Amino acid sequence: MVVAEVRVELKKGVADPEGKNTLKALELLGFQGLKDVKTVKVFDIYLEDGGDVEKKVDEMCRRLLANPVIHNYSIKIK
Repeated sequence: MVVAEVRVELKKGVADPEGKNTLKALELLGFQGLKDVKTVKVFDIYLEDGGDVEKKVDEMCRRLLANPVIHNYSIKIK
């Protein structure tokens, strides 16, 4: 069995309202010195070993997990 970790994050310049709201909430809770908060989705995908796993996972990202207009993604095979 192979595990592929996929990180999907917003491209620079794309608004991240969830990150901004989290930053505000942390500041209201008294945390100081924060510069920014960015949201990232992480998917652990469990696959049977065989074939080109990274190619399969890349296709999953392109077809479902990430929107190429607003997201960057990275794949790490564990």
